[in-house]
This record gives sequence, structure tokens and C-alpha cells, in this order.
Amino acid sequence: MKSLTDGDFTEASEPFLLFEQWFSDATASEPNDPNAMALATVDSSGLPNVRMVLMKGWDESGFVFYTNTESAKGREILGTLKAALVFHWKSLKRQVRVRGQVEQVTDEEADAYFHSRPRDSRIGAWASQQSRPLEGRFALEKAVATNAMKYAIGDVPRPPHWTGFRILPVEMEFWHDRPFRLHDRIVFRRDAPSAPWTKARLYP
Repeated sequence: MKSLTDGDFTEASEPFLLFEQWFSDATASEPNDPNAMALATVDSSGLPNVRMVLMKGWDESGFVFYTNTESAKGREILGTLKAALVFHWKSLKRQVRVRGQVEQVTDEEADAYFHSRPRDSRIGAWASQQSRPLEGRFALEKAVATNAMKYAIGDVPRPPHWTGFRILPVEMEFWHDRPFRLHDRIVFRRDAPSAPWTKARLYP
């Protein structure tokens, strides 16, 4: 793909190729965590929730992150199998918005990523009852110590409640800051993750 400058990115015909270039640019320019993304879900009452997570993989099927499925975001995603996310790269004055369906990654994918994490992080995945009330820091430290002793020898297995989710986009919007708030925006949409994309330019 030819290089798309700030002025001609709206000529892109396929969203994942454009995302690839923008993410590469962000990796070179962002001081911290270019893979950080705001993840939005809704609870059983329809009340939205949003938080920052780290994207741990992506390809033309979607964007992957990992979590405790018993956490608030895990329960909310399993309740709707839909989510939205935003990448905001302040150094580039760009953002990418994504909406879509959600699926769990395979056990093989989850195992491979879990075992790539530092050992202390794997212990922490067993110790943390994510999103649930914590009576004090000592209780967490005790849980960490208990699990560190339990897995003092040998491998730390992946907890059954810890896995990855893949957001399968049906909409991807690319936004770039322009003077006087006359921003450039293009959006790609499709009816399903397997359907072809359509493209439209949006007013700022």
C-alpha cells in the first residue's frame, strides 16, 4: 500500500491496511502504550461502562485483549457479545473507533499469551478476584502469597476464568485533527464480520 499522508488517508479503500499504517506510526511516536484502547461495554440494565485496556493482538479478523471473564467487563461482554473501542494517539492527533461483535479466542491462543506473561503476572491472575470488593490490600497480598506457594514449583497454569476476547469489527472510523475543528473523518461499515466493507466520508 502506498504511504497515506494526513491529507489523503481518506482515499484508503480498506480499513485494516489503514489501521496497520496508523498503528505503526503510533508505535513510533507515542511515549507510552500505543496499544492502549478504551473498551466500552454495557451492563444488564443498559448502563455503559468504559475503561482502558491493552490490545494484545490484531489481524483482519479483529482486535484481541485478555481479561478475567468474571470481571465486570468479562460479564458484560458475555452478556451481550458486543463491544466498542477507541484508540487515541495524541502525538498524531488521530483516533480510531471500532464497534462490533465479540468472540472468545481459542484455548490455544489464550494459553500461548498467558504463558508469555511474567510469572508474577500469572500468579496475579489467580490471586485477583477482579472487579469484586476487596477488604484491604493485605487480603490481596495474602492471596498472591498463597498462590505463589501453590505454584512454587513448575508451571503456572492459566485459570479457567481467564481468557481473551476478539472484537470483530462491523464499523471502523478514522479521525484526524484538522484546523478550526474541521476534522477529517471516514467510516467503513459492513453488515457482518464476513461481509464486504462500504466507505463514507463524514462531516466533522
